[in-house]
Parts: sequence; C-alpha cells; structure tokens
Amino acid sequence: MNLHEYQGKEILNSFGVEIQRGIVAETPEEAVEAAKKLTEETGTGWHVVKAQVHAGGRGKGGGVKLAKNLKEVEEIAGEIIGMNLVTPQTSEEGKKVNQVLITEDVYYPGDSEPEEYYMSVLLNRATGKNMIMYSTEGGMDIETVADETPHLIFNEEVDPALGLMPFQARRIAFNLGLSGKAFKQMTKFVTALYKAYTESDSSLFEINPVLKTSDDKIIAVDAKVTLDDNALFRHKDYAAMRDTREENPVEVEAREAGLSYVDLDGNVGCMVNGAGLAMATMDLIKQAGGEPANFLDVGGTADAERVEKAFNLILKDPSVKAILVNIFGGIVRCDRVAQGVVDAYKNMGNIDVPIIVRLQGTNADKAKELIDNSGLAVESAVEFQEAADKVHKVLS
Repeated sequence: MNLHEYQGKEILNSFGVEIQRGIVAETPEEAVEAAKKLTEETGTGWHVVKAQVHAGGRGKGGGVKLAKNLKEVEEIAGEIIGMNLVTPQTSEEGKKVNQVLITEDVYYPGDSEPEEYYMSVLLNRATGKNMIMYSTEGGMDIETVADETPHLIFNEEVDPALGLMPFQARRIAFNLGLSGKAFKQMTKFVTALYKAYTESDSSLFEINPVLKTSDDKIIAVDAKVTLDDNALFRHKDYAAMRDTREENPVEVEAREAGLSYVDLDGNVGCMVNGAGLAMATMDLIKQAGGEPANFLDVGGTADAERVEKAFNLILKDPSVKAILVNIFGGIVRCDRVAQGVVDAYKNMGNIDVPIIVRLQGTNADKAKELIDNSGLAVESAVEFQEAADKVHKVLS
C-alpha cells in the first residue's frame, strides 16, 4: 500500500526521524491557514507547496513550488489542487491532485551550504537481508545516478536477525562525507529510519532528499513509503491511511469483493485459482502469442457469484480480446466451477470476447461435458498446450 508524503512523514516522525514539518490542505484557503500556522510554530517566512499524489518526479511536472508570501501560497495551491499532474511515473493523463502539503522552508542561510543526500531502505531478495541504499547525489533520480555515476551509490546490508549495528550507521555517515554535529545527527537519523522501516512492516522507505541544513541538522524533506499489505492487520491506523482515489478503481473493486486482482497491459484476461497457477497461466498466454491483461486469483471458492464478479472485472478492460479460465480442482470440484462459469455467462448476457475454459482435477470430465453441452460460446480444454493453442487461434 502506497502512502502520500505527509503520511510517510507522520510514520517517520513517530519513530524519532526529524522531518520537514508541514500541514495538508484541500483548498487554497486551507493552504493559507496552514502557512500561517507553520509561521507561528516554526518562524518560517517562505513555504513549499507540494502536490500529494502517489508518484515521484512531482517537481518536474510542476507539482512542487516555492511560495515567498501568503498570496503566492494561495495562488500556487489554487493552481496545483485539481490539476492533472503528469510526471515520469504517471500515465499521459497524469493523476488528479486532491490535496497539497504546505511545508516549512528548510533551505535557510547559515554557517554552511545545505547538502542533499539520497537514502532508501528495502529488502534485497537476492541475499535475504535488508538494505540501506544511499548516495551523496540527493535530489536526483537514483536511476540517473546509477547510470552515470554508479560509484556514488553505496549499499549497507543489514541482517534482520541482528538489526542495524552502530558501526554500520557510522559507516553510512562517514561515506556521506560528514563530520562533527552532522555526523552524529546522521547516525541518529539512519538508526531511527531503519527502526521505522522494520517496525512499520514496510517494503520501502525512500527519502529523497535527506537534507543537511545550514546548521547541520539532518531531516527528511520527502518520504516515499510502501507498506506491506499482508501486515496491515497489525497496523489498523496505517490501514486507515489508504487513499483509494490514488488506486486503480478496478483493483479497489476487486479487493472489496475479496478477489486478488492486478491490472496489466495485455490483451488476454485470465481467471485462475492459486497464485502459482496464475503465474504459469500468464507464461502460457505469452507463449501463445498474447499478453496477460491481468492477474486474477478467484481463490478456492469459485462459485457462480464469484466467477461472475471476476468476469465483470476482466471485461472492464477494453483491450481484452479473449479470456482464459484456468482452474485446478483440488479442494473445489471442477464441475462446480464449470456450472459457475455457465451460470455467470447466462446472467451476464452477451459476452463479445471468446472464452476458453481449462478445468483439470476433481470431476474434470464432468466439467468438460457441462461446458461442451451448455450451448454457449465457451470452448473447453483439458491440457495446457490445448488451452495455449486455442488462445493462439482466437488471437490470430
């Protein structure tokens, strides 16, 4: 589950990570009031207006702007709220901005120049360890840094059983070229950041930039946070942060119906029971010359109501040219699934895309007979290759 910047900062702050303070606003008037409050609390005279959408590169799309007075806060907030923000991480249509974050200006003058760093915490699946990735080149796309100056990217692997050791936090601060107060502040920052990552059950914490202010404070100016959906039952307060306006509406509908659905860019819809079989089915579609349009796991109770809901979700994608239903009947009987497919087809009326149904397992022979004798425009298959051939045929 992705979070907005202000939500990620709330989590960071709760674990002792120093952040750039801010207040969320949904109207230009609220933005002005937020700016006034920040001035009272922090003394900041300038404010940064930041679009709150689930996408990076907001500044490049005009979603992050500096306001030097209250009039500019109101004007900029009015421009950003309601706009379709297009960034390198959105579609061509962009994402509608429903709210902005009004933040304090932390780039104030002092004894030294502010410096920006990049830092993220994530799982290295190759080693089974957590990894802190960091660089002196903050404020830039980390992909660009990796391509052009890979020697400026550092990795610190952390054994989950041991946790982040003090010498590792010090090594990170040293590699960033820090000393004195800034060195101590960075070791404290890294330790708190890693604690926030592990104890919030996150899959990603990305801070870009981490800022060393002119008076040697270390703060998180941005926060991109992805929480592990499977652990949300332990964090009811985090689950309440979900903003469905930022998510694919079909995926939201599927989740509410208890179906595991992920939208993809292909032309063959697939309905499967079991994640492993779903992955194999997508491979099958690729080998048949198609592209999977979705990942859809109906689970072990593929009754008529559930199958009908799954069909409806798949058919909301106009690019779908065929549907492959691939069910292995272990706990669930194949004939019951076949009856569900037939009933769902009749309830939905005319379906204008070809449907191939492969049912294997308990009562598979009865299931094939049900499909073949239904009188509906549904083709049955028994073997994987047979299903692949029929997919290829309808796409040709």
